[in-house]
Amino acid sequence: MFWHMGLSTASPVEAILDKDNFTLEELLDEEEIIQECKALNGRLISFLRERSQIKLLIQYIVQGAPGDASNERKLKFPFVACEIFTCEVDIILKALVEDDELLDLLFSFLDPEHPHSTPLAGYFSKVVVCLLLRKTFPLMNYIRDHQDIIKKLVDLIRVTSIMEVLIRLIGADEHIYANSVDSMQWLEDMDIPEMIVDKFSSSDCPEVHANAAETLCTIARWGPPRLASKISSPSFIGRLFRHALEGSRPKSVLVNLLLVCISLLDPKRFTSGVYYMYNRMPHAAAGITANPETVQGMLESLGDLLIHLDISSGEQTLLTTYGKLQPPLGKHRLKIIEFISVLVAVSSEVAEKELIRLGAVKRILDLFFEYPYNNFLHHHVEHIVISCLGSKNRQLVEHILCECNLVGKILEAEKNFTLAVDASKPTVPAEGRSPPRIGSIGHLTRIANKLVQLGNSNTEIQKLLQENSDWVDWQTNVLLKRNMLENVSQWACGRPTTLQDRTRDSDDDYQDRDYDVAALANNLSQAFRYGIYTNDTIEEGHPSLERDDEDVYFDDESAEVVISSLRLGDNQEGGSLFTNSSWFAFEEERIANEQSASSSPNMEGHADVDDDVMLDEDDDLADTAISNTSEVEECNVMSSSDKPAEWVEWRESSNSPSPTSNSADTSNDTELIGNGEVSKADDDIGADKPESCCVDKPGAAEETIGPSQSTQMGEKVRDK
Repeated sequence: MFWHMGLSTASPVEAILDKDNFTLEELLDEEEIIQECKALNGRLISFLRERSQIKLLIQYIVQGAPGDASNERKLKFPFVACEIFTCEVDIILKALVEDDELLDLLFSFLDPEHPHSTPLAGYFSKVVVCLLLRKTFPLMNYIRDHQDIIKKLVDLIRVTSIMEVLIRLIGADEHIYANSVDSMQWLEDMDIPEMIVDKFSSSDCPEVHANAAETLCTIARWGPPRLASKISSPSFIGRLFRHALEGSRPKSVLVNLLLVCISLLDPKRFTSGVYYMYNRMPHAAAGITANPETVQGMLESLGDLLIHLDISSGEQTLLTTYGKLQPPLGKHRLKIIEFISVLVAVSSEVAEKELIRLGAVKRILDLFFEYPYNNFLHHHVEHIVISCLGSKNRQLVEHILCECNLVGKILEAEKNFTLAVDASKPTVPAEGRSPPRIGSIGHLTRIANKLVQLGNSNTEIQKLLQENSDWVDWQTNVLLKRNMLENVSQWACGRPTTLQDRTRDSDDDYQDRDYDVAALANNLSQAFRYGIYTNDTIEEGHPSLERDDEDVYFDDESAEVVISSLRLGDNQEGGSLFTNSSWFAFEEERIANEQSASSSPNMEGHADVDDDVMLDEDDDLADTAISNTSEVEECNVMSSSDKPAEWVEWRESSNSPSPTSNSADTSNDTELIGNGEVSKADDDIGADKPESCCVDKPGAAEETIGPSQSTQMGEKVRDK
């Protein structure tokens, strides 16, 4: 230890604190101040808790630096000041929240005349969130007495850091709300959702629309019950659609307000906002339920919404690698189709009747074939079709099969599988090149397979399909062959599933086998630690016994890779190493060998015993051990020159309490000797056993060796 050797050095912070006159800037400029705060340096904390020092720290955070200020004042000091507060030193936070003037200074950052740069907004957000988590009650009491803070936060919702403060403040953070329900009841009486939705009409900024929509989605999912129910009310939904369908508003208003409606229909669906942990492409969940009043409020404006499916974006032409789009689909039309996919999945009979009446599904199917390379569109349309086919509403199933002519459109696309050269269509191939293959064949194949699957259980669907001779011919000659071709479990490309006649994909196969991945990872780590899978000599492998556990690391993922690569050996004779069993039973046997070897009077047989037996030095037996070792080496040399070596495995036997002497027959028999048994295996098996040795000639006589001599002989051979 450095402090035991007198090599410890005083902290630079302590050197500053030892001065008679020092400033806060000197401490902030020191690199180790954050570590000293986290270590609760008493002298430093006593200095920083002073009101004047806390005021200076807040000023660094909320006030922008002058133009001629140094880089430390502009960048370093605000950052370090924020980190000091977020060290969560209770005495510093308490001094801040108990002083209203200091809190006034902190929230003055929200004033319109203050600069709201992204770095300073981030520092302000971190400090306020820290206070919300650690000093919830005093801070909420302060905000309740200064409710204009909520309005200021809404006005600055375009800044993402401010939006996060607003989300946590109104109770959408479960950690804060669960511990302080009583102190946050007054927030539910405020018209916060109305204040947020008004930002869609008062601002044309896309960032404002995106952050306002994300805040409403978060309130609907995680917010207090009264605020969430207010957002899902029919009157509030009607207000959302009035803003969304206003002709003079930007398309970003429609896109983001539809995102709110999707969240109300499917609360489990995550948006792509920064507040959520997992950003993934949303998909309609089967069997979702929604408030009937919420659905009814959306259906009142559904007709006006569907009109926008025929209205393209402002960009009339978009050049692509395969040709051009005239016009592109546009984000707003894609979001409308996503909204319809979630609405169909709700399984509301009223919604299904309205969709049939308005012809929404038919128009969406037309867009599917008009834009054959938009996979986002194909994804949502596939869910719409599958939801309609799986609906219990017979009228909806007949509508998509008969009126929308789903089967006929699939057959037409399969027949003309290249992009049509037609300047009147939205997607036009590039000139001077042959038209490419359309990109929706994969989705059409999955829809067709779903039709066949449902036809097996639904006689009406089966009847409609069988009456179409073109469908029967295409299913027999094209679909079945395509499914067979695309069945990865039948690919003869060296996959373990094919070679072992597996009927399922090999990637999931290990889950059903007798593999314990955690135990396997540990066993593999132990195996490489003890040098089992190396061809090194004994003297090279011996030091590996003294390695630390950190030398070899084998995690679960690596173990799964080894399982996949070595699964072919499972059916071979003999136990597989990759099973849910202990690989290292030999460790227990080795310990038993040592105990038996030390207690037995003698041992017979020429065996290269690689036991870790620790003996005291005995000068009297040194010569005997050397001579015995030489004889063993000479026998090994003779055997290697006479015939291929046969391998003998030496193990302790608990059933042999007394020494015996037997003649060695190395052709097929296995010898049982005192203190152990010797078993033989094939050459290729023995080659993988570093603890075995060669037997000399068949029928060679064996010496009787005393216990101390045999032990020393084993050690000398190992040292060689």
